[in-house]
Amino acid sequence: MTLAKIDDAARRARLGTRHLLSTRAAAVEDVVDAVVGLHATDPATAFLSACARLERPSVAEVEAAFYERHTLVRLLAMRRTMFAVTAATAPVVQAAAGAAVAAKERQKLLVYLAEGVGWDADRLAAVEETTLEALRRRGAATTVDLTRDVPDLLEQVVVAAGKPYETRQNVSSRVVRVLAAEGRMRRGRPLGTWLSTRFRWEPATPWPELDPADARAELARRWLASYGLGSEADLKWWTGWNLGHTRKALAAAGAVEVELSTGPGYALPDDLDPVEDPEPWAALLPALDPTPMGWQARGWYLPDRHRPRLFDTAGNVGPTVWWNGAVVGGWAQRADGGLVWELLEDVGADAEAAIAREADRLASWLGGVRVIPRFRTPLEKELAT
Repeated sequence: MTLAKIDDAARRARLGTRHLLSTRAAAVEDVVDAVVGLHATDPATAFLSACARLERPSVAEVEAAFYERHTLVRLLAMRRTMFAVTAATAPVVQAAAGAAVAAKERQKLLVYLAEGVGWDADRLAAVEETTLEALRRRGAATTVDLTRDVPDLLEQVVVAAGKPYETRQNVSSRVVRVLAAEGRMRRGRPLGTWLSTRFRWEPATPWPELDPADARAELARRWLASYGLGSEADLKWWTGWNLGHTRKALAAAGAVEVELSTGPGYALPDDLDPVEDPEPWAALLPALDPTPMGWQARGWYLPDRHRPRLFDTAGNVGPTVWWNGAVVGGWAQRADGGLVWELLEDVGADAEAAIAREADRLASWLGGVRVIPRFRTPLEKELAT
């Protein structure tokens, strides 16, 4: 059987329509579903990514989804990375990726506590239950609040003993992190603004347990629906699965093989027909946005020659400028909050005008707030200074 051939232009057309970039969404939840999940390691990313795709960008609307409607939640999931996903998708993401991450985090925690303060699994379980009870009484609490109620959380581990940078760490942050990874507490409204990393914790019931293999198949299907067409290596990288899990998930999702410019790829069986080219579109996407972080092989939308300026050495993407499904530059904010961008490709006057309008749109809803990416990249730092 001859494999369907999908060229790069067709992939870019799919990206433009599926990631809600050639159009705008009315609801935050629709934005998140369109890309499966928003990166949330840097708290600002979820807000910037959502507002880039919303018909009416608003910090308050994203906050309402997180903290009032509770339709968005943060999970430690794919590649041990924090994601914001819809509450409806969370059980799938947890079973497909988060549960394995949580199990590894617990193993590391037990070793850390045994070597550092002499705790065993029973002692940890007792402290965890006391911590959860304290949280239930408070309703919402920071980690510091919980240490006031549970003195055991203030026990300290010496890190890098004998080194010039030797330090002591309270066990509190590690214990709370594992409880959150297992879904036994969740991040609530932070202290301070939407850029804050100091979250309050709220009581939570672990997500319903799903069969991990079924969940991986469903997550693979959702990735293909949003990021397809893609390769086996792309899905393996995006999820953090091993090769066996990746191949089984693709098979269980009913994926069919196609031929891409980069080699073999996969698509859903009903996704082989050509799609209409969307109207011309521009976008300014933030650092760690899910679209540029959706594939391991990025040459079909991002020329390799631009990677050194747009990515840091750990593979984190900085703020990017897009035109019709391709990365054509980067952007940043100066110290006064003003937006500045640089084009790395000659895109023509119409494209430059559209990009300028997007920059004005972004500046308008930011209202002078300056966002400094957690992982800074060469071009972003150049532009910011």
